[in-house]
Amino acid sequence: MDLCRIRLINVNGFLERERLIREGEPMDSQTKVFEPGDEATKYAIVSHRWIEGAEVDYQEMTKLAEMKEAKQNEIRERLGYKKIIRSCEQALRDGYKYLWIDTCCINKPDISELSRSIKSMYRWYKNSSVCYAYLHDITDLSFPTASSEKRYPDSKGWPVWFSRGWTLQEMIAPVDVWFFNKDWKALGDKRTLAPTLSRITRVPQHILTDRFSPNNRPCAAQIMSWAADRTTGEVEDKAYSLFGLLGVNIPVMYGEGKEAFRRLQLEFVREANDGSIFAWGFHRDSQRSGSILADDPSFFRGCENMELITPDEYLRHHRFQMPQLWLMPYIRRDRYDPWVMTNRGIQCRTFLRPCVHSRLHFETPLPCRFGPSGPPVSIKLALWQDDFYRYFTSPEEKFPTKFTAR
Repeated sequence: MDLCRIRLINVNGFLERERLIREGEPMDSQTKVFEPGDEATKYAIVSHRWIEGAEVDYQEMTKLAEMKEAKQNEIRERLGYKKIIRSCEQALRDGYKYLWIDTCCINKPDISELSRSIKSMYRWYKNSSVCYAYLHDITDLSFPTASSEKRYPDSKGWPVWFSRGWTLQEMIAPVDVWFFNKDWKALGDKRTLAPTLSRITRVPQHILTDRFSPNNRPCAAQIMSWAADRTTGEVEDKAYSLFGLLGVNIPVMYGEGKEAFRRLQLEFVREANDGSIFAWGFHRDSQRSGSILADDPSFFRGCENMELITPDEYLRHHRFQMPQLWLMPYIRRDRYDPWVMTNRGIQCRTFLRPCVHSRLHFETPLPCRFGPSGPPVSIKLALWQDDFYRYFTSPEEKFPTKFTAR
């Protein structure tokens, strides 16, 4: 299964098999539960919160007909299996022959397939005809409009679906998203609920109502801020769940921990000229001296209003602040360099403003700002052994990851 292929549930085949099992009738061995799909296949897709120990995997789905009755019944009583039934029934009502849900449509023990699936996930949600967002902890018939710590104590007052890392892209990528409560009653779609969804997630309404694409993609710092308060089952998924939103891919290697997020940022630096990737640490809890790279999406907390500054705007600001810079030929000729990777670290040509209290401390502005009228945000650098490092406290700290400016 390559990156363009997707394994889909055959809705009619699955529901027919379930009917035969329920009524104790012999099953047709030709009935297909899964079929491959491609870019032209129309299908519904499910976004949901996994329930530990209650989901049904690929092996269980494919071998259900061969199992003994006791094991069949145990699987069919799981909440995850009932979720598959209800989502297939909804897809059938909406006129779709195929459905995708991550619990059973990926053969996760196959590491190669799992890796390709993770890299394809954003595309699969984007290409879906409709996405069913199943919010299992909403019992009301209306979408919540105010937070309730009493009702949702473990997810900051909102349904737990909004606290998960993967559901961020699952909300943004599809054109059409419908929200359902515990009993599969429709609560509304992404467009009509956009004001409330934006308030919960900090994702701008225009991102929710219009197609998310490279042409209207916000800067990296803003995208990271949307994920700042979200959690994942695996540490690495904090990076992997951002592939599609940032437009980059890296090899999937579970077991590497926080290194995945570091590799994600390095790949973004290689592919995109977006200095906001370094605009983190403006929240007290995310200040860590040393590396120019953040440890976690939470380091971008508070950057939801960050936006890029055009090269002309960036240079106009410095012309106003330091008119003498325009006497330097490379400023007029080359403007400023994009951030690039070298064997010494991340390198660029930028402006350095010495701090008055130390010859080893500098500030450098980034080509981004808070809001449309603000000045460029600045970060602090410390010179140590011929290289520059991010700092918040003292330059005497030992800095493990290099940042080079020339």
